[in-house]
Amino acid sequence: MKLGVNLGYWGAGNDGDNLALAREADRLGYAVCWAAEAYGSDAATVLSWVAAQTERIDIGSAVFQIPARTPAMTAMTAATLDSLSGGRFRLGLGVSGPQVSEGWHGVRFAAPLGRTREYVDIINLAFTRKKLEYQGKHFQLPLPDGPGKRIQLTVHPVREHIPVYLAAVGPKNLELAGEIADGWLAVFFSPRHAAEQLAAIRAGREKIGKTMEGFDVVPTVPIVVDEDVERAAEQVRWYAALYIGGMGSREQNFYNQLACRMGFEKEAARVQELYLAREHRNAAAAVPLEFIDATSLLGSPERIARRMADFEAAGVTTLSLTPFAATQDERLAALGTAARLRGAAA
Repeated sequence: MKLGVNLGYWGAGNDGDNLALAREADRLGYAVCWAAEAYGSDAATVLSWVAAQTERIDIGSAVFQIPARTPAMTAMTAATLDSLSGGRFRLGLGVSGPQVSEGWHGVRFAAPLGRTREYVDIINLAFTRKKLEYQGKHFQLPLPDGPGKRIQLTVHPVREHIPVYLAAVGPKNLELAGEIADGWLAVFFSPRHAAEQLAAIRAGREKIGKTMEGFDVVPTVPIVVDEDVERAAEQVRWYAALYIGGMGSREQNFYNQLACRMGFEKEAARVQELYLAREHRNAAAAVPLEFIDATSLLGSPERIARRMADFEAAGVTTLSLTPFAATQDERLAALGTAARLRGAAA
């Protein structure tokens, strides 16, 4: 199991720390550094900045939002980042959610599975540098009734294939990830509850005659090094409450639904109720310690080592860490602790 670091969103108040985290992860031999985007910082700009100031670590989008870019634009960005970084880019994609897709990007949140399949098809076709032609249900290139012509990508990626990852939560999207992607970007991954999720991915792999061999399972996992587990969990509560309570509407919140599938139906409903009522502090307090502990690395170095072993035994191949702490020094130290415990492999 390799180690990665997820910087989250640029502009969240720890921007300088983020670059320091990336450089420290590079020094420690971490395999990959991921950056996120929602409706603030974009991941591509952050990753180009990180790539320019690191040497060995891969850079990855976790994720580029599918409704934010045409598939051809994503292929252009991916090829450019791969070229500029010397072949270190990993392309993570996600459909976002209906509120962001329709409210921010003006793109209907319809047929997400079908759109994702075609989107990845077009990107992979563009990477071949053949003249692009695609006639799908959701995308047509060139458009059939205008002056558009078949065009080929002019940038030469360093590699013939840039690895594609899907951020997936629901069973059908997990199966799609297994079928069309090289890896899965997971959130709120719990070793105790992962078997069903991985079974869906395995079903997708079987559709194309492949096994899980070579497929990268990459959960983003908060890490807090503190002898007191409950005190460590306090650092993560706001993050869990934001996703379970506020990432989506009352009717359509994929993370809330995931918490329900993990057995926290009543607790997830309460967190959402409080968060949508703008009682954010109370929503954070309502997140069960059991949920936070199951999906995070909390406690002493010895306890964290045992939990890391649990993640590996559950099928994780790259453990992507997000250090939660009050200071930059503590966040940097957490990366060092994880590297010492497991031995990060580049």
